[in-house]
Amino acid sequence: MHTRVFIRIAAALPALACVVWLAGCAAPPQAEAPVAALPAAYPALPPATSAGGQPLPALRWDELLAAPQLQRLQQAALAHNSDLRVAALRVEEARAAAGLQRAASRPVLAAGAQGLRGQAPLPLEPIAPWLDGLPPALAAPLAQSLQEGGRELALSSYVAGVMMPAYEIDFWGKLRALDQAARERYLASAEAQQAFRTALLALVTDGWLQGLELQERLYLARQTLAANEESQRIMQRRQAVGLISDMELRQAETLVASTRGELAALERQYAANRALLGQLTQLHALPPAPGERPLSALPERTLPAGLPSALLTRRPDIRAAEHQLQAARANVQAARAAFLPSISLTAGGGVASSALGDLFDHGRGSWLFVPRITLPLFDGGRREANLALAEARKHQAVAQYEGRIQSAFKEVSELLAAHHWLGEQVQQVRALVAAQADRAALASKRYERGYSSYFEVLDAERSRFAAEQSLVQLQRARLSTLVGLYKALGGEAASPEGSPETSKTSEGQASEAPSARPSSPSPQEGGQS
Repeated sequence: MHTRVFIRIAAALPALACVVWLAGCAAPPQAEAPVAALPAAYPALPPATSAGGQPLPALRWDELLAAPQLQRLQQAALAHNSDLRVAALRVEEARAAAGLQRAASRPVLAAGAQGLRGQAPLPLEPIAPWLDGLPPALAAPLAQSLQEGGRELALSSYVAGVMMPAYEIDFWGKLRALDQAARERYLASAEAQQAFRTALLALVTDGWLQGLELQERLYLARQTLAANEESQRIMQRRQAVGLISDMELRQAETLVASTRGELAALERQYAANRALLGQLTQLHALPPAPGERPLSALPERTLPAGLPSALLTRRPDIRAAEHQLQAARANVQAARAAFLPSISLTAGGGVASSALGDLFDHGRGSWLFVPRITLPLFDGGRREANLALAEARKHQAVAQYEGRIQSAFKEVSELLAAHHWLGEQVQQVRALVAAQADRAALASKRYERGYSSYFEVLDAERSRFAAEQSLVQLQRARLSTLVGLYKALGGEAASPEGSPETSKTSEGQASEAPSARPSSPSPQEGGQS
């Protein structure tokens, strides 16, 4: 009877081994990321084009404005910014955590040796019947040895070998799910680093543009101040000989003082801008921008009409949110698997002997094989609470992912509209500047011929100066929307070194990274899973 049972068990072992092997090879299901319903393309606007140039999404950061000075600032920021280094170190931390979790799902082999010597009291009465059953040649020396040793039994044991302690077979996919969650968190941290890199480059670029704007406005203010001071000197000479009144001289002095105040305010803003760029790039001596009016000389880039909303998948912050969502889903799988039995194996092999001298003699081999199955029965609701926590975090990650996409779509739509209408404003204000310049020239001629008062000249000069300043501000604002749009679309199209795709390949992962392409909403995300 026992033989038949043993034969049946032995016949079932290969099938059981195949099931365990297949369970270990099976990958956890990869769910698609949900996405809120969005239009296929952004609202169409008349495209603002320039002579030549690539479409915006095809450019790199150093090609966006193609200025050598800006490229040096961007490279310095990437090399020396401390916050970017912190983000890179967080990626390394997440990589190490993922490796630690991956190692937890693999067996551990340990080699070791152990020796034991001791003695214990041994009364003769319990073993007397056993001694009587031995041959006299064996019983007499053993009894005498026990009596002479004070009824104490000497113990000795020596063991050496290899051990695999308590390896859990991932039959239900719990360890694979935890491994996937750690890997997704690492990928999310890598995307977060890329998002910070993009934000840093955008901040440096926008700060550089602001510096160009202030430099050009300073140039215009100095030109205006020089002209106003010359007019003031002329008015002083004319007032000295009685050709004009004191009121007209005071009006000229007022115009000079007002222009000097504007110039001082611009100098203060320019100093603050240089300090900001110095902080971002860690450069103490920033190179000056070439030319007197550098902002007007910058090229513009083509914005194609009808940009597809799928460009949002390039954004690293959206890809990071998707990886966080996949990590939350994997944690739910692990929490569900905790309700199922766990199967573990302990095995070992080596040599054992009671004497150290013959430990490695022939015939001293030993082995150990201990399978164990554990079924959780009661834990005070710990598993139920852990599953509820994982489900809540998954639903939160879904909402955050969808909200991030909706916010990104709104941001890009607003920037597209702003870029278009700022272009319209630039054209109108450029015409206004030309008209105000003609008005100032006519007012000066009318005053010289005695047809009007100096107040008309003063008002025309103030209006011309304000229009010139406004034009420069609008030009910079339009270029800033270009930078913001480039950032909102995800920055560089090519995956940079250290991105999740390249990093994952370097780690030798068998499974592919989850696609960042939005799909139709999952009906199970908002409700029961």
